[in-house]
Amino acid sequence: MARNAARSRKTHTTVAALAATAVLLTACTATGPPRGASPHAAAPAARAAAGAASTPDPSLDRYYRQRLYWAPCAQQPSFECTTLTVPLDYAHPRSGDITVAATRLKATGPKAHRAGSLQFNPGGPGQSAMNRLWALADGISPALRAAYDLVALDPRGVGHSTPVTCGPGATPGAVRTLPATAPGDVAAWDAAYRQVAAACQDRAGRLLPHVGTQDTARDMDVLRALLGDRHLHYLGVSYGTYLGTTYARLFPSRVGRMVLDGAVDPALDGYRSLLDSAKAYQAAWHAFAADCATRPHCPLGDTPQQADHALDTLRTTLNRSPLRAGKDISVTGDDVISAVMTALRTPAWNDLRAALADAEDGRTTALQRLLADRDTSGGTTDALLAIGCLSATLSARLTAAQTAAALPRFRQASPQFGDFVAALLPACAHWPAPPTQFPQALTDTGGAPVLVVGTTGDPTTPYAWAKALTRRLPTARLLTYDGAGHTAYQQGSACVHAAVDRYLLHGRLPSAPAVCT
Repeated sequence: MARNAARSRKTHTTVAALAATAVLLTACTATGPPRGASPHAAAPAARAAAGAASTPDPSLDRYYRQRLYWAPCAQQPSFECTTLTVPLDYAHPRSGDITVAATRLKATGPKAHRAGSLQFNPGGPGQSAMNRLWALADGISPALRAAYDLVALDPRGVGHSTPVTCGPGATPGAVRTLPATAPGDVAAWDAAYRQVAAACQDRAGRLLPHVGTQDTARDMDVLRALLGDRHLHYLGVSYGTYLGTTYARLFPSRVGRMVLDGAVDPALDGYRSLLDSAKAYQAAWHAFAADCATRPHCPLGDTPQQADHALDTLRTTLNRSPLRAGKDISVTGDDVISAVMTALRTPAWNDLRAALADAEDGRTTALQRLLADRDTSGGTTDALLAIGCLSATLSARLTAAQTAAALPRFRQASPQFGDFVAALLPACAHWPAPPTQFPQALTDTGGAPVLVVGTTGDPTTPYAWAKALTRRLPTARLLTYDGAGHTAYQQGSACVHAAVDRYLLHGRLPSAPAVCT
């Protein structure tokens, strides 16, 4: 087992990179300034309007009528931060409270022309929405900045919101996937997940049953009311689309303008979701290879078959004899696969082409850059598993034997990447908290029009999922981005930007069929 753990630490493909990413309990009911903010600088916001603050359950009234204290964020003083108190367990609100954190960037336009708040979630699960908004806000159009307060709530269990922290035995990135080249590899996956589950139960057991997507969706509704918004205006990306559809199912009459970019299909189970993603990575690889073949000095050959062979050969060679740069840097064949998957998501085809050419020539610099991009995604394994394992759509609970039996199908679907995606099949087999959310099609958003954005070459949330979600929602419109990479908004397409902003600003869905190239 020690040998397997050592191999696991050497492999750089984290569970967080494959998905699509200290516990503080408090009994306080009053909400004070966020940590790092000056309490003297904070001013209480006015109570939300009665309509906005209406509660779905009288037992939750004190949460919907608390006061928020906003103050400059310690990390980003141009933004404001706050914390709000929410019940640990919405079904039993007297069992204790936790705090969740939010940030906002105030609208720049005149108050008379503002649309309210636009809540944002960047995906994950396990990624800090606050950190991502801080990083991405400069790319938001001036018109959108003028109309909306940009708001991000860190999901419970993540970042600044009572994070799930499982200790030294399960630090961020501690769980690594292994290439499944022998039955013992599946046993190693299973053992690693068992170790993390035990550590999380020991360190965060009371919190684990209550960090599901439904819990965060309810937190979002509390925040909506406290912001004074009658409806939730929302931009969700990747996992954020699943959070958005969960909110719409719980609060259909409160859905405002909702953009779902890189849609997760909530009707699928975890096994099917992973298999679909494996197929999508293979298709994205072949699209990249076809483009590479049209360019000078392509290191992959002229056909998909030649590209597959070249990648397989490079992986086998470097697993046998890794590339080294100095005494501390070693790049294996499995690192190459991880770098390829990162570049297909980004997408970074030029960088990938250069990295593969460098690797064939014995150089590691370009590969290291791609691996660095992967490792700075901002998610943690602890939160990824804690949130994902409560959803039967986001996760699978296969035993080691069931995973071994499933491997041939994943390898057939994706000869180059099936092993890596299949490593998530046993991720929740030993998780101490059972799932609380099961596959369920969303068919109603209270009549509110919804904009679904799908990318034809998306390897993480396949385009078919966006089409399926749109078909089931009579008020939804699909905006297709005919391109590569995971998600479309803020990815360089002026057409996508214009369509999304027009909808958020004026409520106008694009005419069907809506396609951006």
